[in-house]
Amino acid sequence: MTTPLSPSARDLVADADLAARLAEAAGKVLVEVRDSQEWHPAELGKAGDAAANELLCRAIAAERPDDGLLSEEHPCDGTRLRRSRVWIVDPVDGTREYGEARDDWAVHVALCIDGAPVVGAVALPDTGLVLRSDAPPALGPLNRPPRMVVSRTRPAPEAVAVADAIGAELVPMGSAGAKAMAVVRGIADLYLHSGGQHEWDSAAPVAVALAAGLYCARLDGTPLLYNCADTYVHDLLICRRELVPSVTAALARGVANAGL
Repeated sequence: MTTPLSPSARDLVADADLAARLAEAAGKVLVEVRDSQEWHPAELGKAGDAAANELLCRAIAAERPDDGLLSEEHPCDGTRLRRSRVWIVDPVDGTREYGEARDDWAVHVALCIDGAPVVGAVALPDTGLVLRSDAPPALGPLNRPPRMVVSRTRPAPEAVAVADAIGAELVPMGSAGAKAMAVVRGIADLYLHSGGQHEWDSAAPVAVALAAGLYCARLDGTPLLYNCADTYVHDLLICRRELVPSVTAALARGVANAGL
């Protein structure tokens, strides 16, 4: 006999469906915009951001009118800070990659409750995938040697130093969402970022990664919290749990900045 879901659990199922549906729809809009004409990469990024942001913000306002909203492309009036439930979205994560017609860009849709990323969907439109927190893929075996995703344009010195310390292979990649989902998908084993991001860069990826059983935290081990007045996130680690002891030991030995 199936145990009935509580009202709050039923709400989260509906929220997860909404997040995945919106991430997928925004991704389709972005592909349509890109394919509609010849674009200069910078202009394509602006046009795609605007179209996807309008879709996401309009849909969340209509379907979850009592919830807060934080979007990279939407003015914040501060009302979200008084809400328990807040949607955090990034219409195009990896605007440069999207503008260059690469496939390592993403759409992020997350629901955070009291600061915790409990629901998330990350669409990778050019791969045809939507990774969602209510149906994460099973983790496979570790790569040997471990693989660490890093920025394709500016790998953080701290990440390179940790990779050297644990014998990891560096895998250059574009957007934060694409890198985090590479760990979820087993393409890589860890993503260490120390260059600073904003909440919309990691809320949805962290929700999916946590649901998949990965370790997600600040580099000093403190939890990642969302819907803060200051949206800046200084650093994060998304990692296979088997590697956490060696990564944290490397950080403790000082291969990363002493201030992290």
